Amino acid sequence: MAKIKITQVKSAIDRPERQKKTLRALGLTKLHDSREIEETPQIAGMVRKVVHLIKVEKES
Repeated sequence: MAKIKITQVKSAIDRPERQKKTLRALGLTKLHDSREIEETPQIAGMVRKVVHLIKVEKES
């Protein structure tokens, strides 16, 4: 499977609890925090829910 790099670029303050929990589940805890993870259908769905708070980059 392909890997993606996700970086939190906006704060979770004043966001719904569901979006905060999604960020936490993706492994993002602070601003400018990054993670490299496998791109699975479950991860893709989580990314779509918080796409306005993160930056997504495809890894080779």
